[in-house]
Amino acid sequence: MACSFRYHKLGTGFNPNTLDKQKERQKGLPKQVFEADEMPDSSSYQDDQDDLKRRSMSIDDTPRGSWACSIFDLKNSLPDALLPHLLDRAPNEEIDRHNEDQRKANRHRELFALHPALDEEEPVERHCVPEVPKEHFGQRLLVKCLSLKFEIEIEPIFASLALYDVKEKKKISENFFFDLNSEQTKAMLRPHIQTAAISTLARSAIFSITYPSQDVFLVIKLEKVLQQGDIGECAEPYMVFKESDAAKNKEKLEKLRGQSEQFCQRLGRYRMPFAWTAIHLMNIVNSAGSLERDTELEMSLSERKGSWSERRNSSIMGRRSLERTTSGDESCSLTGFRPATLTITNFFKQEGDRLSDEDLYKFLADMRRPSSVLRRLRPITAQLKLDISPAPENPHYCLTPDLLQVKPYPDSRVRPTREILEFPARDVYVPNTIYRNLLYVNPQSLNFANRQGSARNITVKVQFMNGEDPSNAMPVIFGKSSCADFYKEAYTAVVYHNRSPDFHDEIKIKLPASLSDHHHILFTFYHVSCQQKQNTPLETPVGYTWIPMLQNGRLRTGHFCLPVSLEKPPQSYSVLSPDVPLPGMKWVDNHRGVFNVEVVAVSTIHTQDQYLDKFFALVHALDEHMFPVRIGDMRIMENNLETELKSSIAALNSSQLEPIVRFLHLLLDKLVLLVVRPPVIAGQIVNLGQACFEVMASIVNRLHKYLDTNQDMHGRNSLLSSYIHYVFRLPSTDPNSPSPDTNSSLTGPGGLGGSVHYATMARSAVRPASLNLNRSRSLSNSNPDISGTPTSPDDEVRSIIGSKGLDRSNSWVNTMGSKSAPWGSSPGSAPETMQAMERCGNRMSSHTESASFLQTLTGRLPTKKLFHEELALQWVVSSGSVREGALQQAWFFFELMVKSIIHHLYFTDRLESPRKNRFPERFMDDITALVSTIAGDIVSRFQKDLELVERLNMSLAFFLNDLLSVMDRGFVFSLIRAYWKQVSTKLYALQNPTLESLRLDFLRIVCSHEHYVTLNLPCSLLTPPASPSPSVSSATSQSSGFSTHVQDQKIANMFELSVPFREQHYLAGLVLSELSVILDPDNEGMFGLHKKVVSVVHNLLSSHDSDPRYADPEVKARVAMLYLPLISIVMEALPQLHDFTESHNQWGRPGGPQGAAVGTSGEETEGEGNSMISQTVAMAIAGTSTASPMSRPSSFLLNSQASRQHGSFSAESSRSLLICLLWVLKNADELVLQKWFTDLSVSQLNRLLDLLYLCVSCFEYKGKKAFERMNSLTFKKSKDMKAKLEEAILGSIGARQEMVRRSRGQLERSPSGSAFGSQENLRWRKDMTHWRQNSEKMDKTRAELEHEALIDGNLATEANLIILDTLEIIVQTASVTESKESILGGVLKVLLHSMACNQSALYLQHCFATQRALVSKFPELLFEEETEQCADLCLRLLRSCSSSISTIRSHASASLYLLMRQNFEIGNNFARVKMQVTMSLSSLVGTSQNFNEEFLRRSLKTILTYAEEDLELRETTFPDQVQDLVFNLHMILSDTVKMKEHQEDPEMLIDLMYRIAKGYQTSPDLRLTWLQNMAGKHSERNNHAEAAQCLVHSAALVAEYLSMLEDRKYLPVGCVTFQNISSNVLEESAVSDDVVSPDEEGICSGKYFTEIGLVGLLEQAAASFSMAGMYEAVNEVYKVLIPIHEANRDAKKLATIHGKLQEAFGKIVHQSTGWERMFGTYFRVGFYGTKFGDLDEQEFVYKEPAITKLAEISHRLEGFYGERFGEDQVEVIKDSNPVDKCKLDPNKAFIQITYVEPYFDTYEMKDRITYFDKNYNLRRFVYCTPFTLDGRAHGDLHEQFKRKTILTTSHAFPYIKTRINIIHKEEIISTPIEVAIEDMQKKTQELAFATHQDPADAKMLQMVLQGSVGTTVNQGPLEVAQVFLSEIPSDPKLYRHHNKLRLCFKDFTKRCEDALRKNKSLIGPDQKEYQRELERNYHRLKEALQPLINRKIPQLYKPVLQVNSHRDSFSRMSLRKLDI
Repeated sequence: MACSFRYHKLGTGFNPNTLDKQKERQKGLPKQVFEADEMPDSSSYQDDQDDLKRRSMSIDDTPRGSWACSIFDLKNSLPDALLPHLLDRAPNEEIDRHNEDQRKANRHRELFALHPALDEEEPVERHCVPEVPKEHFGQRLLVKCLSLKFEIEIEPIFASLALYDVKEKKKISENFFFDLNSEQTKAMLRPHIQTAAISTLARSAIFSITYPSQDVFLVIKLEKVLQQGDIGECAEPYMVFKESDAAKNKEKLEKLRGQSEQFCQRLGRYRMPFAWTAIHLMNIVNSAGSLERDTELEMSLSERKGSWSERRNSSIMGRRSLERTTSGDESCSLTGFRPATLTITNFFKQEGDRLSDEDLYKFLADMRRPSSVLRRLRPITAQLKLDISPAPENPHYCLTPDLLQVKPYPDSRVRPTREILEFPARDVYVPNTIYRNLLYVNPQSLNFANRQGSARNITVKVQFMNGEDPSNAMPVIFGKSSCADFYKEAYTAVVYHNRSPDFHDEIKIKLPASLSDHHHILFTFYHVSCQQKQNTPLETPVGYTWIPMLQNGRLRTGHFCLPVSLEKPPQSYSVLSPDVPLPGMKWVDNHRGVFNVEVVAVSTIHTQDQYLDKFFALVHALDEHMFPVRIGDMRIMENNLETELKSSIAALNSSQLEPIVRFLHLLLDKLVLLVVRPPVIAGQIVNLGQACFEVMASIVNRLHKYLDTNQDMHGRNSLLSSYIHYVFRLPSTDPNSPSPDTNSSLTGPGGLGGSVHYATMARSAVRPASLNLNRSRSLSNSNPDISGTPTSPDDEVRSIIGSKGLDRSNSWVNTMGSKSAPWGSSPGSAPETMQAMERCGNRMSSHTESASFLQTLTGRLPTKKLFHEELALQWVVSSGSVREGALQQAWFFFELMVKSIIHHLYFTDRLESPRKNRFPERFMDDITALVSTIAGDIVSRFQKDLELVERLNMSLAFFLNDLLSVMDRGFVFSLIRAYWKQVSTKLYALQNPTLESLRLDFLRIVCSHEHYVTLNLPCSLLTPPASPSPSVSSATSQSSGFSTHVQDQKIANMFELSVPFREQHYLAGLVLSELSVILDPDNEGMFGLHKKVVSVVHNLLSSHDSDPRYADPEVKARVAMLYLPLISIVMEALPQLHDFTESHNQWGRPGGPQGAAVGTSGEETEGEGNSMISQTVAMAIAGTSTASPMSRPSSFLLNSQASRQHGSFSAESSRSLLICLLWVLKNADELVLQKWFTDLSVSQLNRLLDLLYLCVSCFEYKGKKAFERMNSLTFKKSKDMKAKLEEAILGSIGARQEMVRRSRGQLERSPSGSAFGSQENLRWRKDMTHWRQNSEKMDKTRAELEHEALIDGNLATEANLIILDTLEIIVQTASVTESKESILGGVLKVLLHSMACNQSALYLQHCFATQRALVSKFPELLFEEETEQCADLCLRLLRSCSSSISTIRSHASASLYLLMRQNFEIGNNFARVKMQVTMSLSSLVGTSQNFNEEFLRRSLKTILTYAEEDLELRETTFPDQVQDLVFNLHMILSDTVKMKEHQEDPEMLIDLMYRIAKGYQTSPDLRLTWLQNMAGKHSERNNHAEAAQCLVHSAALVAEYLSMLEDRKYLPVGCVTFQNISSNVLEESAVSDDVVSPDEEGICSGKYFTEIGLVGLLEQAAASFSMAGMYEAVNEVYKVLIPIHEANRDAKKLATIHGKLQEAFGKIVHQSTGWERMFGTYFRVGFYGTKFGDLDEQEFVYKEPAITKLAEISHRLEGFYGERFGEDQVEVIKDSNPVDKCKLDPNKAFIQITYVEPYFDTYEMKDRITYFDKNYNLRRFVYCTPFTLDGRAHGDLHEQFKRKTILTTSHAFPYIKTRINIIHKEEIISTPIEVAIEDMQKKTQELAFATHQDPADAKMLQMVLQGSVGTTVNQGPLEVAQVFLSEIPSDPKLYRHHNKLRLCFKDFTKRCEDALRKNKSLIGPDQKEYQRELERNYHRLKEALQPLINRKIPQLYKPVLQVNSHRDSFSRMSLRKLDI
């Protein structure tokens, strides 16, 4: 098909996946609703919860089981919308069709628009369009002069600004002249000034600095009108007078003003130097950056080096060291500083003898020193205000240095800004693009010391003459300020009374375009008489000299030291130099040089380089046929012209680089011209092809070598690429036709609209050779031959420049409306032509698009030679260094060739002709040879010369890509094949990733062609094509090409890389074979290329996706056919992909339910029709045709481990690969897919399902929160750096070189990168590494985040819908296969997995529809085979039933209802679903944090509604069963809701869980679940003992059911076995009548109801007991475990257990006292008050952690309930007396808390020996309350009673909860004497304990002793004895007590004695006294007690018989009050 370039923007080189284009394509995306985003904010959610708590305080407003209430709730709630037709029994096909239509509606067409582009730096196939050549600027600075004020204002002052670089000792800008004089002062000069031109009134200037550095100063010089007296005298008044004293000095000032006026009148045209100052530019820039607020900088000398420099902070001082080494010091950027306003307050007066630039540099260098000499000078005080700021992009009212207006220039009357020409400090390499022809004359010094006569006040008059008559002075000298634009003369400033003055003037001259030998500069020296004397003229000429402008046709510039003649020069002096001693002339100082002057030209006309000049002059002579030619001193005749021409071409290499670059465009044009149109010299055609080719190669290489900073990532020098793109064109051959060689677009729009470059360069007058650079008939037709006559030499320049001004924004590439109107008249051919030309936009000229150019192409005649043919020929035959040079820059010659081809085809009207006939055989052969040798170079040199080979490889690829557009496709394919063969052969011999990487780059570039799809013949069938490449015309390819249907041939061929596939779809075949070879897990050397190869595919697909040509779905399906083999390639690679499922904790892929399909090492069972690619096929594809078994050399990277573990892909690459897979699945023809699936084996289908499973995880929606999180974290993957290191260690190129290459700016693909991870990761580019990440990733705006989430949501939805579509196709396939079970199981698994991920409402409704269809088609699947899946499905459905989004709820309820219904229909009850749903609900409630019961309630109601409306099943038990189930669920739900309310109240929470668990007594699985939930809650709160109890209960429950199932001796019999561990366990026994039998379907099917499960539970229990410190219980647990392990002969486990037992017993031994093991503290807590709901009047024993004080628990409960009811509503009752509820305030809540201790009867104490015994299995607790009979709590000893309250709890502590109800209470009241006995017994026990403690504890002993024998003890032992023992009681009932107390005291004194003895043995000498004191006290006590102790009661020692009666009375007397 003809070369239709209209689409080149659609090639992948312009991949639309750039951010902006993405944004464009993402417009109008619907917002997907995700539950994850709908979650309320936790804060608001909390408030609702708190409200809830306040509302309902009771656990249950009705007792559990009050069905009525819960039903009432449900009946009153609202259902969600019902799905219509859900209950209709439609045929499955219809349902499927309906689902599919729904699914396919409103889908997003372009998948890749939702997928972010890969983060490659810059895709290798993207050729950046080079920059339009334009004028060079450095960094631009805008300086505005605001005001200049002196202390006195008496005369006009004139100023100039310029930049100087101290280090380079160079003035780096021209002068900017300005004056800020008032109108009144200016008036003083009226006679001397013509009207001022607007251009000279400028007060702001733009300076350009290409090389900013710390050494740049802005120097301001002031001049004034010449007056009598030297500078010092004239400056004096300025230093003496102060403005403040103006009134005082009025007369003096008047006088001064008068004098000034006189001088102005008389000497107004002369100036004298006055003062100067300088500003260190970088200080300003940096200060402006750092002085935050006030950027008004005051500068006065006094503080110049002091405060001012400090104020700009030390940053610059620190850089001082740096600045010497770096050139354009990076710290010196002028672009971003804040504008600053400077006030300069000090000027230095000029000194007449120090005016030269040399002196200035010394001053400036000195200024930077802190002790500047200048500080010692007396300053002139003044105020100059300047604004300095970075220059704006396009300033308005701007004049160029040539005084041209720069657009925008809205109004010519506005005061302009002047652009100041830069004289760069070092060379600048930029080609000329504008006309500029300026000359600067700088007189430097004059020495008239030896001249006789009076010449003291000397000025030099400078004139530019074009003849010798005074009238020939040309008005080309630029004016300064407030004057005319141009003058015919200029005067230098006068230094008073100095015979050898220095000058500092700069005279700027506008050179005429064409110069003749008569042009010269004339200098006339005058003496000016300052005093007005009689008959003395104002000026007297005192000398003359001159400089001729041309010498041998070349411009004369440089330093001159000229002799000065005393008299006027004679006739025709101007052609000679003044150095020539003319006869009869008088010279100053004997013709010695006395006048130093420098002349500098800034010209785009004069090359100022001898070699270039010579070459251009010769070429010009050829054109004009003017012989002989005079060059320099030589005259060249025609006969030796050939040799001279060749030598001048060769000599171009010697030329300086700077002029070569400046005249580059012209130079290359001339060389091309010489190749194409060999000159005829002396009648012979001279072939210069070879010479030109060689010099081109060397010039191009020079540019590359020295200007390597301006290269793009392909290593293309930007100067050259812009030459090819914008400038190069084929010269036409007929000497009379307007030549396209130069563009005569003078008539083009805007004057400069066309290529002004040529227009200006190509002008010349008749004679000077240096100008005839380019006279190849290039003048415009309207003006055939302008000879520059002296009268109007500049007319032509004016016509060039045009009147419109300069439009810099579009400097000179004026792209005409090629987009809007076709060229030429015949609309038929227009499109083709346009396409051809438009394609050039990519890599060819877009000049061709300028209108006027095409008008000049009317006479198209064939050239004598075709440039591309000549180029190819020269290249093929070249050898040695020339060939090497061409290879180095192959891209340049390739691109020239292509552009030449295109031009040739266009100008010869061949774009229409068939491609086969376009080019001669000879040319085709040359191209073939060229490609073949270059491919050979690539293969042979890639290890030595990688950098070159990378460039070469890319250039070749781009070349072939371009050829595809213009040459016969079959021919180009044969070239590609030749390359492929060579690379493959090498790869076969040497597995080298670098080479593979090169081939990938090549392929990627070739495939980026805009007609890539058409080239692959997507429309044809897989039959061998008739011709190698049938050309399909573009028309048909658009329409009919896509319409043929796939024939029913072996479908597999389309899905495999079969030979027919690769022949047919050539390029796609190559891409996919590369993919499969690199992804092959055995191909280890290639694993670093994964990312690279994936991105090739990703890129292609994403560009097809967005290509408007393939928008039609049928067409897209055709395109997708090209990629069908991708599916099997990705399936093959599955084990290597990144495992996205890990985050889900679902089964890891390889071992999943279908683990069979995926072997661990990823090897498939061969055999079953495996349609994956075999190794030999892959190699054959890769281009080697061996079928023999391969002996593959082991890769150099890794010793081939058997197979690398999975996951060698990075997440990013895997994601890209998967999105490509999804694209193919989305767009491929479903019928084709279905046929292929049918052919796949089961294992392959399962692998495909695994792949889809992975896709679900991969594209899961992350949620807005995640984006915000990612936004706040700045993250950098450390693996990048790891890969970098690896690369540096192993890669084929060292890190250093890598850095060097990067820093040189050649960001090509890293070659080593190809081998390693570097392709996966970032490059070492400064801007890419860690520290950049922060700034980029950080601050995305809210809107961006929203947008990201929106895209991600749409991507997740679309990806999942594609997966769903594919699943549907698989289901259709599976229905007809034999082994459908495993496949359907897999489908279901993927479906469930997708439900488990974050999904949008849209996807879920389609997903549920599919799931309903699946279940209705294969009900037995769920209820019989995949029971696990059934459970899973129930859980997922319930989860969705509680969703906050109503559509999800509607669909989920419908699915759940149908599930029950189907289960019922299979077996008339739906136990399975019932049970699974109940279990799911409990696990949902137990685990989910943000679970909302209100939504679930609605769903339950919906299900009820369905059941009520289901007419078919109305007569069965089904509706009732549903109702039962729903109510039961609702009840569980209500409890759960309460649990949620009590989230903060741990006791209440556990109570509720306990109660729910109790409700599940009949379903063991659920009870188990809840017991485990409780265990979890306890562990969280560190209640390990309770957690252990829960686990023991769980184990007991399991044991009960296991013993029913199987009778194994070694297993526990049931819970009885566990009662040693806890007496509570018996409640787990399964004895009630409603117990389910464990063998019933689906009961006890959980993993715990197995032996292993039981063992697991027991081991957990043991661990928890151990954490709780209850080591005795650990032993008991292991007693149950050991028999099981013994029975299984599991020695390893037994060893572990015995180890743990040893540990446990060891700890018991070490911690026998119990102090180390604190088991808990117990409190009785009673709740009183209606506020507590059903807690009212309940009493509990709370178990608190070991050492809890009463205050702590009191504080906790008070705080907790205070928060609930309000702090003023809760009161803690402080005493422990019985509470009388009537006396309490009914509106308040009361809590009574009492410390209680475990209580044991005496007989119990025999068994409870250890500390553990006394703290385990506790059911009874005691607390004591003291009271007296009159109601006080405390009284004297004899009236002090005590009440002991004994509480019994419903279960023993520790239990599965931490508070237990009190079920029984009894009280014992002790009389005062009994109280005393108890006290004494307690004291005695303490003494005994302290005495016998081992090891002894002296402190404790002394404490107890002090309390026993210390005298100070109030109510101490002595007082007790005195009260109760002093007399025998009157009541005989108290005798026994009396006696008992007496015996107690006896025992007590004995114990005291023991204790004292023990203490004596323990104390040191320091405590002797203390011991004696204790002993004294003891004896005193003993003596006092003696009589009391020894008095016995006689009655007690009477005969035994009578005692009984007393006993009875005694027992009755003991006031026991039982309270039950």
